[in-house]
Amino acid sequence: MQTSELRMLVVLSEEMNMRKAAERLFVSQPALSQRLQTIEKSWGIQIFVRSQKGLTLTPAGEKVIQYAREVVFKEEKVKEQILELEGEVHGTLKLAVASIIGQHWLPGVLKTYVRKYPHAKISLITGWSSEILRSMYEDHVHLGIIRGNPDWKGIKRHLLTDTLYLVDTEINNIEDVLHTERPFIQFKSDSSYYQEIQDWWHRQFHTSPKRTIVVDQIETCKQMALNGIGYAILPSVTLKEEQQDVYRIPLLDEDGKPIERDTWLLGFESSFELKQVKAFLEVVEEYKNT
Repeated sequence: MQTSELRMLVVLSEEMNMRKAAERLFVSQPALSQRLQTIEKSWGIQIFVRSQKGLTLTPAGEKVIQYAREVVFKEEKVKEQILELEGEVHGTLKLAVASIIGQHWLPGVLKTYVRKYPHAKISLITGWSSEILRSMYEDHVHLGIIRGNPDWKGIKRHLLTDTLYLVDTEINNIEDVLHTERPFIQFKSDSSYYQEIQDWWHRQFHTSPKRTIVVDQIETCKQMALNGIGYAILPSVTLKEEQQDVYRIPLLDEDGKPIERDTWLLGFESSFELKQVKAFLEVVEEYKNT
């Protein structure tokens, strides 16, 4: 089996959805389905069970996918080692980044990175911090950037600290939350962030919000708040200074200090030896100092 076919199987196993996998592979869905059928025929087994809900690995398929991942991983490692022998920064920089950081902080860093190192490629995964940690431990990426303060055995570098604000187009005093009929707009997040907000809320008000709206993305939550639908609690990294049409009320802890949230960069020592990773870290330091 060719490496390209193994790579295709890996993408299918990551997406577990024919349409999404086809988009990542830049092929049509029928063409991808046909290639998968050819591969299954050559193995003499069914690798995936298809259904309206997506794909499911068969027991035999799990073995094939494990083999495919090992081959693809080893090939990429060898390519990286070969590129390390050359002077230019080549290879693929593989990042797994918390969605908030991927949307609001990372684009500025990557803009400089791609300009300075045009021969390097970038593979970016975004998601909740818990998902980022899983990608790190499964060795799918070189670096992870996550929110909170994780227990990490490898290299761990502090990136930034931001504060939490209650944001609304009408409410300009924290106590007004108790009397408003406006909904509290919340976004789904990992358990530590959600719990932090819940703890603050109950310390502050000793009751539950009158009305809530729950959305699946922080950007949706932010846009609903900025458009006057309700109020939200957002980290400062998502807010631009020029947004003057909204009130920002800082969340304070029991001692009257602003509630802060840290962002960390994680990686294993072996990844930090790669040229494309070293180059990225240099750009990050430049960006932090501007």
